[in-house]
Amino acid sequence: MGRALRDGYRQRAFLMTKIDGRNKTAAAAQINESLRRLQTDRIDLLQFHEVIRDSDPDRIFAKGGAMEAVLEAKKAGKIRFVGFTGHKSPDIHLKMLATAAQHGFTFDAVQMPLNVMDAHFNSFEKKVLPVLTKDGVGVLGMKPMGDPFILRSKTVTAVECLHYAMNLPTSVVITGCDSLPILQQAVHAARTFQSMDSSHIAALLAKTSKAAEAGQFELYKTSHHFDGTVANPQWLG
Repeated sequence: MGRALRDGYRQRAFLMTKIDGRNKTAAAAQINESLRRLQTDRIDLLQFHEVIRDSDPDRIFAKGGAMEAVLEAKKAGKIRFVGFTGHKSPDIHLKMLATAAQHGFTFDAVQMPLNVMDAHFNSFEKKVLPVLTKDGVGVLGMKPMGDPFILRSKTVTAVECLHYAMNLPTSVVITGCDSLPILQQAVHAARTFQSMDSSHIAALLAKTSKAAEAGQFELYKTSHHFDGTVANPQWLG
């Protein structure tokens, strides 16, 4: 990616990356490593990655915490906007927002799972999305297909998953494109998307309600399957 950005594309791209460091030293090192590897002097959106523990907000905002490194990098012009990501619990997202407010800080963007099953179980859509839209915070919706476990439930199609997520008040819906057919599927979903009325939304939610009720297809909430910093705690610093 760094080579591609270097060869004339950087000015056309909005560049985002994430860091795992929870203390100032680790965070600063990861910011500088990202700049070096991406071969750029500026990141448009830097996000604290995997805010999935109840202790993460306090660690990030503590004296000597990661936020100090991020604010210094922003002051130096290395970062334009700041956000955070997480997939475990909407309550932890709300705590991160509240902790930021206590320190006089407002995030520019927040990334979280938004899909046809999230609405039924420990829901980011119901708990966090209204807060972000009210406060004008950018919303990055991820895991529209549960990455990809929702599709294995055989309740909805990939395009239905994308259309549901796109119908929410998000700034962007993030969907992985690891092959040309999957890229073409995403393009098709974008070209055929139309705003859904309440009856259409209700029909999709009815199709997924039974399968979604225990979170068995949202493994990022109910297991450590997606928790990179649990498998690699050294990334936290």
